[in-house]
Amino acid sequence: MAASIEHHQLPLPQVSGARLLIVVSPYYRQVADGLVAGARAVAAQAGAALDLVEVPGALEIPTAIALAAARDLYDGYVALGCVVRGETTHYDTVCNDSSRGLTLLGLQGHCIGNGILTVETIAQAQVRADPQGQNKGGGAAAAALHLVALKRRWA
Repeated sequence: MAASIEHHQLPLPQVSGARLLIVVSPYYRQVADGLVAGARAVAAQAGAALDLVEVPGALEIPTAIALAAARDLYDGYVALGCVVRGETTHYDTVCNDSSRGLTLLGLQGHCIGNGILTVETIAQAQVRADPQGQNKGGGAAAAALHLVALKRRWA
């Protein structure tokens, strides 16, 4: 159903000298690698520099971003990972708490693109992570860059 709806994407801002930090959980390595590739391509297209750190899981992503933000080394952050529904309610905890953590950081003024996939199956994740497919990693990088551009505009 959603495939028949046309999505509008804002033009990618050019943010010269912007520095982004990708924080990724490689729990599902193939999915994470696709997300990172998409984010790298979009950052390069916008002229942004990138650093990358890995953390064990999606729950650690907001904490890593908070630690980096306290050092004020980056203009924006790209959160990448994947949570696949299992047989227990742990899925709900991980999805909700990682998202809540990122939202709270954003409300504190940090420019964050959330590319943590929350899916039912690995097949769904692979389609969303593919840089030639839905490119959700690239979308998360673009979201962070849009927020960086907005923050600069209002500085």
